[in-house]
Amino acid sequence: MSFKIGNIEIKNKIVMAPMAGISDASYMKICEEMGVGFAITELISSEAIIRNNKKTFDMLNGLDTLNIPVAVQLFGSNPDVMAKAAMILVNSYKVKLIDINMGCPVPKVALRANAGSALLKDVNKVYDMVKKVVESVNVPVTVKIRSGWDSNSINAVEVAKAIEKAGASAITVHPRTRKEGYSGKADWSIIKKVKENVNIPVIGNGDIKKKEDVERMLKETNCDAVMIGRALLGNPWLIKNSINYLEGKKEVEVSIKERIATVKKHLNYLVEFKGEKIAALEIRNHIAWYFKGISFSNIIKNKVYQTSNIHDIINILNEFEEGNYE
Repeated sequence: MSFKIGNIEIKNKIVMAPMAGISDASYMKICEEMGVGFAITELISSEAIIRNNKKTFDMLNGLDTLNIPVAVQLFGSNPDVMAKAAMILVNSYKVKLIDINMGCPVPKVALRANAGSALLKDVNKVYDMVKKVVESVNVPVTVKIRSGWDSNSINAVEVAKAIEKAGASAITVHPRTRKEGYSGKADWSIIKKVKENVNIPVIGNGDIKKKEDVERMLKETNCDAVMIGRALLGNPWLIKNSINYLEGKKEVEVSIKERIATVKKHLNYLVEFKGEKIAALEIRNHIAWYFKGISFSNIIKNKVYQTSNIHDIINILNEFEEGNYE
């Protein structure tokens, strides 16, 4: 089940997607414990890196505690700035892989910063940026793209060829256009076309909701690995069950006690990497996701959102574990 990105061995075909506000070291550690093979951080501003912005560098806290390969994802519109930021990350922070974001559809990135998926409109700039980043570092560089800017400019294959020619070690394809955002249906045939036209590993992404989808994407597109994003919110067990499914093993049933134990572990990691104040705020959304669809989840969610004190949150979880909400 393993594959290689450059000289780095990835132990299986399950990849954690870069998700803003989600893909930090704390949740990566949870996903690592579930068996994920490779993870990518949320997008990080190349401009902020070269300006030595403390808040931006704080986003990297805890990455050095992970044992799986992790790529730091950079976004920006200036190839020279991107290259300089990549060099800072690799030389000063011992980052093992760099990922270039060419897929983010949000207006703040794509329209105002002319970065993310906006780069897909200029294949020459794509090539220039990837080449400069690759030449600036001695670690593998990967790139995440979409199918194109809009339905009139589906150019994923052309972009992928330019990325490979520029020296990237892998490509992730999310087969929706920038205009589609996260709506509609991901067109997996585009992943297949990209895979047929490049020789570097291709990671497929989009509409992975259950373990069966992982196997189906691998078979339908022949991609080298599958990236899971929003389906992991509150459900890191999807990683373990996807791996088990591919290996012909039984599905893992998740008890309430295990969910609570995982939330507590996640909270501890947040405290370790971000401090109690931020941890108490950030765990709230995660708790809503972890217990979604479970009896009494609304009671827990409402109680948690009424406090910003970590000890209150732990007490709420303990009460739930002891059955005091039944």
